[in-house]
Amino acid sequence: MKKIVIIGGGFAGLRVLYRLRKVLGTTVDITLVDRSEFSIEKPSLPEVAFAGKELSKVRIPLKQTVERKWSKFVMGSVMKIDPTSKVIITDGDARISYDILVIATGAVKDYDSITGFRDYGFSICDDFQAERLAKRLESFEGGKIVIGSARTEWDQDSTSIKLDAPCEGPIGEVMFMMDTYLKERGIREKSTITVFTPGSVFFDDVGESIHAELAPFMNEHRISVLTNKILTRIDEHAVNFNDGTDLESDLSIIIPPYRGPELITLSSLGDSRGFIKTNDEMRHRVYRDIFVVGDVNADSMPKLGHIAIMQADVAAAAIIKEMTNHGEVPKPKPEIFCIMNRGSDGATVILSDTLFGGSRDIAYSGRLASTFKWGFDSYYFFTHGHMPPEIFQEPIEWLVKLLKTNE
Repeated sequence: MKKIVIIGGGFAGLRVLYRLRKVLGTTVDITLVDRSEFSIEKPSLPEVAFAGKELSKVRIPLKQTVERKWSKFVMGSVMKIDPTSKVIITDGDARISYDILVIATGAVKDYDSITGFRDYGFSICDDFQAERLAKRLESFEGGKIVIGSARTEWDQDSTSIKLDAPCEGPIGEVMFMMDTYLKERGIREKSTITVFTPGSVFFDDVGESIHAELAPFMNEHRISVLTNKILTRIDEHAVNFNDGTDLESDLSIIIPPYRGPELITLSSLGDSRGFIKTNDEMRHRVYRDIFVVGDVNADSMPKLGHIAIMQADVAAAAIIKEMTNHGEVPKPKPEIFCIMNRGSDGATVILSDTLFGGSRDIAYSGRLASTFKWGFDSYYFFTHGHMPPEIFQEPIEWLVKLLKTNE
């Protein structure tokens, strides 16, 4: 029986597991390895920070989830991959062999690369940081709030699309939800919200139509934006930039730089930043029995759950075709699709492929978008990482237009 090992139980890892089991059944042996006992439903982390959502409502237990699919779960950090011997080695010195390996580790949020972050910075990129921010907000009585992304560096030869900020969608959610939170606390008039981006344009992964959709909301809620600001350090009452300027700040909320896992570098499988370039089937360019999906894939840009799912579907289809000699492997068609929670204002559904040379650049804002986000997040959580039925996903352009029509 063929052995398939999946490293990582996030969006992409679980998607591959579910796709393989649906088609291959129990004809293959599948092991999923993750350093955590939980998979995190990350789109809801801003609600943990700003809306009182409990951590138990965003944590999906991996052991139970994986074993329900007749698969083995190993909790541990993978320290090295030996692609020649086809073995992975965990921090507990376990050696797990594979015939096919799927790397879905995600990227590392490099908080420690920002001087002063551990003492004075906050974030919403993981469950620990979201809860930490929620606790800080309980004692916040108003002041200057600075929100932004640190700049991420990419390998020049490996990554074709290079965004200064790998994903600014969470910044949009934080700034709007912060506005709602301050109003509900009665301290909005005592506060200012300033957003910075390392890029020349805020939300530079979408086109002008979406910028035009969001601009009135930002103006209405008095959210200021500064561009071309590269963060160097965070102090107790300021954030500092490489152009010698700084912003006074009583609360600094940052999306840190991204880097690839040290595992990839130690195993000599990726580029100088720890990300892995693949072919169109998500196969490693040297080792054809290794597939790479999600944020750790160099071509996953921006670093977005929707792109991770699309890559997982391609990899799963390639594995199934290799195993059965049946089926087709879809060509990757990257697009940006996300639902931005705007607090009391509802939400905005965003669909764009302009970053990839396309012409779609659609946004819809309203209450139906909030309902759609709630439905998507709830479905994903309560089904332990399943995506909603295909009718609600494809074609997404039809879905966005339907929301517009029925408002």
